[in-house]
Amino acid sequence: MNARVLVLVLWPGVAAAQGFAGLGGDADGFTLPERGHVFDFPSDHGPHPDFRIEWWYLTANLTGPDGTPYGLQWTLFRSALAPETGEGWTAPQVWMGHAAVTTPDQHYATERLARGGIGQAGVKAAPFEAWIDDWGMAGSDMEALTLTASGPEFRYDMRLTAEGPLVLQGEDGYSVKSAGGQASYYYSQPNYSIEGTLVLPEGEVAVTGSAWLDREWSSQPLADDQTGWDWFSLSFDSGDKLMGFRLRQVDETYYTSATWMGADGVVIPFEDGAFGAEPLAEATAAGREVPVRWRVTLPDKGLDVTVTAINPNAWMDVSIPYWEGPVTVEGSHAGRGYLEMTGYE
Repeated sequence: MNARVLVLVLWPGVAAAQGFAGLGGDADGFTLPERGHVFDFPSDHGPHPDFRIEWWYLTANLTGPDGTPYGLQWTLFRSALAPETGEGWTAPQVWMGHAAVTTPDQHYATERLARGGIGQAGVKAAPFEAWIDDWGMAGSDMEALTLTASGPEFRYDMRLTAEGPLVLQGEDGYSVKSAGGQASYYYSQPNYSIEGTLVLPEGEVAVTGSAWLDREWSSQPLADDQTGWDWFSLSFDSGDKLMGFRLRQVDETYYTSATWMGADGVVIPFEDGAFGAEPLAEATAAGREVPVRWRVTLPDKGLDVTVTAINPNAWMDVSIPYWEGPVTVEGSHAGRGYLEMTGYE
């Protein structure tokens, strides 16, 4: 799910006050996801302006020549201020980009904001191109991409190659987020190999690793009693993968969903209650107490693992702040992945 729904509902003023709870707001005039949607590629790699919110969200687990682990994030969010269309400065689309690099000791993050309709940011389906200012994700298709971003203290230039198929999350891409039926369209490409160069204050680092792209769009992805989420994308040494999330509710219960992506190519979705995520330890990040070690379980697949943040201070100090960083996995399965946590005040 990723801060996939982090895109600002009404950017920049109202959303900053509403925070994540505002994502359960009214979607009047916008299109809502429906069961039975048939995805159309490459068209669905591009934008869907009749929906209120959308994102292209990539995370990567990287390793340097000396074995040091790194994390990388590149995200472009689209938010519609109104369901009407327009051109130039009257276009109702606004865009937000996030980029970050995480090391065991440091977390570098930056943000870009743009209006739609003036060429400053956007997405084209074929050939694929997503950009905001001079940041870009592009390729002739989604099978091979280049990726660039920069901030005050970092820069990266990456190349990605898909080594497996796209995965439709939830019910053939219809991802339910609440008992009330709020949902999004959601697919992933969790099978990228990635290589390139990080430029950090201490110098250049050549890195290789694996990357995971999430694509999601909706108009009302949360219920009005949901306040944030804890989202896991885990890649195991066995070749199996897991996407799982829990949505936190005001009565201190949770709505959960998960998808098991087997090394054998079999994809199994799991409904509410099958996936478990229990905090084991907290850390202070930017003055907020956030869980940085978790017990994650999926009994139907024999999964019982401990997920630990590589850097507990991976706080994204952006318009609506959240925690996002690389993790290690130990227990019944070993591996690595990414954790995102939103709504922690």
